[in-house]
Amino acid sequence: MNLKFDISNVTVTEFGVGRDDGNDRDFDRVTVDKNVQGALQEMAGATWAAMQAQTNDPPSYEPSEKHASIEYTHLPLNDNMSEAMRKLHEANNLPSDSTALADTEKVFCYFVRFTDSQKRKLTAVRRATQFKGVLKSRLLRLDTNALKLIKDRVFKLDHDFDILIDSENVHILRPSGFEFVGQLQEAIMAAVSTNVTTLKADLSFVDFDVIEKYASKHPRAARYLASICSKNEVANIDCGRLQKLCVATGVEITETNGMLSLEEKHVMGFLEVLDRRRYEIELVADTLEHYRAASRSKIDTGG
Repeated sequence: MNLKFDISNVTVTEFGVGRDDGNDRDFDRVTVDKNVQGALQEMAGATWAAMQAQTNDPPSYEPSEKHASIEYTHLPLNDNMSEAMRKLHEANNLPSDSTALADTEKVFCYFVRFTDSQKRKLTAVRRATQFKGVLKSRLLRLDTNALKLIKDRVFKLDHDFDILIDSENVHILRPSGFEFVGQLQEAIMAAVSTNVTTLKADLSFVDFDVIEKYASKHPRAARYLASICSKNEVANIDCGRLQKLCVATGVEITETNGMLSLEEKHVMGFLEVLDRRRYEIELVADTLEHYRAASRSKIDTGG
């Protein structure tokens, strides 16, 4: 996968921060000098290098997976889960606020919007952790052969970014950073009803009422729904085979007038079946074994 941007030919560098006052989030530009702009460009280069060192063919980000702290994944920019990052990337005329860093407790991220020589845009985002003003530490500097305390507010840039956004994709180096800055948990919970509607169209023989009610209150179930919808693998599911796998893996379902229904306590198990996370094997003759997969990815058998 290529980056739709030339990091070696940056013509414009705009820095900004995201702030959260407890009720809403906003993004503001903050003026920085040439030295800081150069450091930010180096960070973007280091981020892309770190991604390429992992793989040139990153898998899609999966909301139901337990990703590593550093794991290069991606999402199309037009994906529903990319909404918050897409809005930041495509925003025009972000306000400039010289006081944006006055209250560092409200700063949840910092970002940079680059423009290259071909007028293409790249947005880089980092969750604000060590960046926040170093106010309580005792920092020293050498001044005229003597060490002196630094009393001014000091900010620390990171080595790289969590996310790079080009015209086509959100490139994710740190999934937890993406989830936090992109408010993914909130987005996934808000999408429960939409995802259920999507699944109903493909699985018309399943009663989703209990599933929707449960998922609207349980983030893990909501993440499974989002994962199942994102893979587009339910349209051809056979009702009989679905029932058979549920029975084999301990998920209790009831069929009434051609509709499958289940109790709340079996919702997670049913979603695991739909997400291909419950399975059975028979390596020992006449001995069926049942397992739950913590992660799932298709195996390329070469056929």
